[in-house]
Amino acid sequence: MSVSLTFAGRVVLVTGAGGGLGREYALLFGERGAAVIVNDLGGDIKGGGKSSAAADRVVQEIRTKGGKAVANYDSVEDGEKLIQMALDTFGRIDIVVNNAGILRDRSFARTSDLDWDLIHRVHLRGSFLVTRAAWNHMKNQKFGRIIMTSSAAGIYGNFGQANYSAAKLGLLGLANTLAIEGQKYNIHCNTIAPTAGSRLTETVMPPDLLESLKAEYVAPLILWLCHESCQENGGLFEVGAGWIGKLRWERSVGRIVRQKNQMVTPESVRDTWSEICDFTDATKPASIQESLQTLVDVLSRVNTGLTANPTSAVSVTVPGMNPSAAIGHTLAEMSFTYTHMNCILYALGVGMSTKDPHHLKFLYEGHEDFSVLPTFGVIPAQSSMTGLSSVPGLDIDFTRLLHGEQYLELFKPLPTSGTLSSKATVADVLDKGSGMLILLDVHTYSGGELLCYNQFSVFIVGSGGFGGKRMLQKAMVTADPPNRAPDAVIVDETSKDQAALYRLSGDWNPLHIDPSFAAMGGFKSPILHGLCSFGFAARHVLKQYAGNDVSRFKSIKVRFEKPVYPGQSLQTEMWKEGNRVHLQCKVKETGGVVLSGAYIDLHAAADDTSVSVCPPQTAGLQSDLVFAEIGRRIKDVGAELVKKVNAVFGWEITKDGKTAREWTIDLKTGSGSLHKGAYSSKADVTFTVTDEDFMEVVMGKLNPQKASKAFFAGKLKVRGNIMLSQKLEAILKEHAKL
Repeated sequence: MSVSLTFAGRVVLVTGAGGGLGREYALLFGERGAAVIVNDLGGDIKGGGKSSAAADRVVQEIRTKGGKAVANYDSVEDGEKLIQMALDTFGRIDIVVNNAGILRDRSFARTSDLDWDLIHRVHLRGSFLVTRAAWNHMKNQKFGRIIMTSSAAGIYGNFGQANYSAAKLGLLGLANTLAIEGQKYNIHCNTIAPTAGSRLTETVMPPDLLESLKAEYVAPLILWLCHESCQENGGLFEVGAGWIGKLRWERSVGRIVRQKNQMVTPESVRDTWSEICDFTDATKPASIQESLQTLVDVLSRVNTGLTANPTSAVSVTVPGMNPSAAIGHTLAEMSFTYTHMNCILYALGVGMSTKDPHHLKFLYEGHEDFSVLPTFGVIPAQSSMTGLSSVPGLDIDFTRLLHGEQYLELFKPLPTSGTLSSKATVADVLDKGSGMLILLDVHTYSGGELLCYNQFSVFIVGSGGFGGKRMLQKAMVTADPPNRAPDAVIVDETSKDQAALYRLSGDWNPLHIDPSFAAMGGFKSPILHGLCSFGFAARHVLKQYAGNDVSRFKSIKVRFEKPVYPGQSLQTEMWKEGNRVHLQCKVKETGGVVLSGAYIDLHAAADDTSVSVCPPQTAGLQSDLVFAEIGRRIKDVGAELVKKVNAVFGWEITKDGKTAREWTIDLKTGSGSLHKGAYSSKADVTFTVTDEDFMEVVMGKLNPQKASKAFFAGKLKVRGNIMLSQKLEAILKEHAKL
């Protein structure tokens, strides 16, 4: 059996309590042990006249039942007098129910100044004056419960009640602000919009309906909202006939109708009107901060060139947040068990394919050199981010979490299966104004041995402004690439199902699979995971400069810039500086930078496989020296060659009847590049020639422009667009230097 709600020791003021709703409130409070001040001026429904009879009758009813009550006959415009009576009689004031009201219905055109002013004086000003008189007493005692009485007319409007509707909606605004200001003093303020039989409704409702809308059906809600155990604050409730419903504001996702450095026009509003008014996936802002945050998002999007809708979900800094207290907090240890299947699934998720034979070592568990991609190291650590919800001093809305930067360092190659444990610590928390930046350090162990270290940099939009420090002290820093054309470029097309595949490695955010959820975030369709692009770029570097040797990988750092849509192509540009490879990743179709300030550090190798400048690696091939010089030439004038040639050439150099070398000269992408071995971009034309005959071509003795003659002579095999052989002169000119 539930415990009854009692009000022993509480003092309640109910205005307009001589009849109708107010009377029912006063009687029920009296029955439940409260001391009640029954206020009623005793006038008519238009505010005229004065009498003590109504209040006296209710007081008598309460006393007859053994309750405590006194009558008050003052106008609510004399709010101080009402509260003073409570203090003088019972020594305190705990609860104020603002219920007094009158009607002066007129069509708007016929509403006089008096009609307007009198309604506002009783409803809005009267509630303000009574509540203000009680406010400081409630603050001092750290307890207060306040009820404002609005109306369906105030919420929805009603013909002939412009004055009444305006005052009633004004009471809702007053209540919302009091709920905010009173929260820390345990003062709660809620608003009701009751429908019940009373003096104010008997003129507009038929008798049979009035009988079914008894005032006694409303009173239980009032008592619950005013009880010390009720934590509801700032709510709006419609109530009547034994039914109670809570109302809240709803807003369409809306539409940004301007672009950077452009004016908004009436036509742009007209042309997007259906989107502006579309309540599909509508938002429900609950505070002014949430409302204003949308405008902050809009300005950010416009200023960065994005014109998609503002995101629908926002978070705000809440009272009691103390992010600085979170620094150094250690999260609960996470365990991650995996097999070769997880490793293969991750490799497929970051774009590896059996079409490339060099990928087989990451896709086939039976391969003699089966390995795990180094960036798989983020997978066992990423679940630690969910633990941020339990960090003291933080209140995080994960729908507003953005992944800003990522650092990963391996201390040894990852095992192909096993159970790993991760320990996460909040390294730093920063106040960036528009949001909160959190650094999360995660150390991952295998059998007690440190295996890898991740640093997640996450940004919580709308959670800034708490007065914390602004500068990072513990973050792994990004680094800009050299000021020259990239040494190598690799382009990979993502599949339409790339995000759907990658999410199977553990990032289940519906932003990457659910179109409606993506639309709420302002995206035209689901986007690729940032860590998926991260994986693409890392394996490009691993292939280009480490021959897919995972033992060469040391660490990677990236900053996430813009989203990628599945199906777009990722273009990784690379600059080698010693054992560090700077990289930048772009969406090839748009040129938009996806990863910036990024680099990968490699462990030194006795035999450097870098082919930006390509040294010979197997004795006996004269062509190696030539391709080394071609690599240097492309590095110097590659951009000029790309303009002239605009083609990708493949070379298969044979020796003793077998393919001894594969080279790709890419003069179509970026500033040009030379690649040894397999290359992701398909060659426009591929030449197969012996090492000796290749030297004949270089020395001008075998003219590639007359490829058909060489072809029929059996000295040259050509696949693809044979006409492009005419452009080889731009590469092979100045034979002596070659």
